[in-house]
Amino acid sequence: MHRYFVDLHIHLGSTNTGKPVKITASKNLTLENVIIEARDRKGMNMIGVIDCHVPEVLLQLRRWQKEGNLIEGEEGGLNFQELTLILGSELEIYDENCSGPIHVLIYIPTIEGMWQFSNWLSERLKNITLSSQRVYENAQVIQEKVKELKGLFIPAHIFTPFKSMFGRGVRKEITEVFNPELIDGVELGLSSNTEMASSISQLNGYTFLTNSDAHSLQKIGREYQVMQMASPSFEELRKILHNMDGRKVLTNYGLNPYLGKYYKTACEKCFSHKENGVIQCANCGHERFVKGVSSRIDELSDQPTKLENRPPYIHQVPLDFIPGVGPRTLLKLRETFHTEMNVLHYTTKDQLSEVVGEKIANLIDGARKGTLQYHAGGAGKFGKVSPDK
Repeated sequence: MHRYFVDLHIHLGSTNTGKPVKITASKNLTLENVIIEARDRKGMNMIGVIDCHVPEVLLQLRRWQKEGNLIEGEEGGLNFQELTLILGSELEIYDENCSGPIHVLIYIPTIEGMWQFSNWLSERLKNITLSSQRVYENAQVIQEKVKELKGLFIPAHIFTPFKSMFGRGVRKEITEVFNPELIDGVELGLSSNTEMASSISQLNGYTFLTNSDAHSLQKIGREYQVMQMASPSFEELRKILHNMDGRKVLTNYGLNPYLGKYYKTACEKCFSHKENGVIQCANCGHERFVKGVSSRIDELSDQPTKLENRPPYIHQVPLDFIPGVGPRTLLKLRETFHTEMNVLHYTTKDQLSEVVGEKIANLIDGARKGTLQYHAGGAGKFGKVSPDK
C-alpha cells in the first residue's frame, strides 16, 4: 500500500483552442496547465477534472492517447507519468423532487465511458460544451446511468448555501432527491469539516471528501486528502470510498471552516455577521442574509459527533492564505522545495526560515500546528488568517 495526495474537484476554464468551459473559472485552467500545476507544482498524485464530458476535452484526451502522452490504466484513470487523472463531470440537478438546484460530481473510469455519458447528457442539457450545466432528467435516473457506466456519484459541497444537497435550508433528507444506495461519498465543501458533518446521522455511511473546487490554477490543492491504496487508479478509488480491502482515506486536509466563504450567517450586501434575533444588518441596514454553513448544520444535527471511524481532519491553511506569501514568495518556496505538498508536509521551520524569513516561517508552522487565529467568512467572502499570531 502507498500514500497519495488526491484532489478530485478541479475545473477547466477553457479548452486548448480557447473556448470557454467553466465560465467563472480562469482561462488559464486548460487541461495542459492543470496537469502541470497539479503534478509539478502542487505535488498531487491523483486529480479529478470535472469537466471531462465536454467533447473537445475528450477529443484532446484521445489525441494524447494516440500520441502516447497518456496511458489509460487497466483499472481506469489516465496516467500522465506521476499523475493519475480521473475523468469527471459536475452537473446541476433540479428535477421535480428538488426545491432548488443541486451540484453533483460524477466520475467515469474510461474515455469511452465518458464519451457514452457525454452523448447521453447532450440530449438532456442545453450546452454540452460548458461546465455545471442543468440536467433535465430525474436525479435517480442520472444515478442509475452513472452506475450502468461503472461510475461514481458524489453530491458536491453539500452544505454550501447555493446549489447543494442541504444548502438552502429546505431539504432535510437525502432520500427526498437521491437513492442513498447509489451515492459513493459526499464532498464537505470549504466551510465545514468532519467534526461538523459527523453530527448528522444520515451521513454515517459515507466517506467524506475534501476537494479544492479549484477555479484557478493556484487554488488546486487548497483542500485534498491523503489516500491509502495499492496504486492510483479508478478501481482503487472506488475501494477507498467504500473502505474495502484496506484502502481508505488516511487524512482529510481542508480549510479551517472559518476560512470558508459561508461559515457564518452574514449580510449579503456588506458581509457583516448577523447577530442573533436581528432582522436588519447592524452595519448597513440591509435585510437579507445568507445562512451560514455552521447554522445549517446545527439545524440538521441529530446525534452526538461521531469520529470513531473517521480519519483525522487537519485544518490545512493554503500557502496563499498566509499573510505575506505572495507570488514571489511562492515561487521562492517552489524553487527550493519543488512542490507545495513538500512545503506543507515535509519542511522544518528552520528550513522555511532560511528561505522566507522567520515571520512567514512561524505563520506556516502555526498553520500546521493549528495555533493561528482567524476572522470567519460569510455570505460569499472568504475568512482570513489573522497576522497577529
